Amino acid sequence: MLHHVEINTSNLGRSRDFWGWLLTELGYHPYQEWESGISWKQGDTYLVFVQTEERFLSPPYHRRRTGLNHLAFHAKNRKQVDEMASELKRKGIPVLYEDKYPYAGGPDHYAVFFEDPDRIKVELVAPDHE
Repeated sequence: MLHHVEINTSNLGRSRDFWGWLLTELGYHPYQEWESGISWKQGDTYLVFVQTEERFLSPPYHRRRTGLNHLAFHAKNRKQVDEMASELKRKGIPVLYEDKYPYAGGPDHYAVFFEDPDRIKVELVAPDHE
């Protein structure tokens, strides 16, 4: 069981807005908040976002470098994936691989892919059994 994941972010305010909306939609609730960080929790697992110190802001994050490639979350169903894809577009958050949506992960993988403000790739996946 995963306990928590901590992600450094270039702009905590921007990340708070993005992740707060997304994680609330996925059933997480605010957990901790302090001057340089915030977290959301679901069950026993929580996600933490911390402001990166100025001296470590360059070079910026890129998922193709060594380290985190992306975070994938369970959706309740395909309808939630579709609703979130529409909401992402409404909010001006680009959907990745839009030309292959919702099967960019393959013919049996119903998902939407997008990026957070630091370009960390995020995936929302519908259950296989639908």
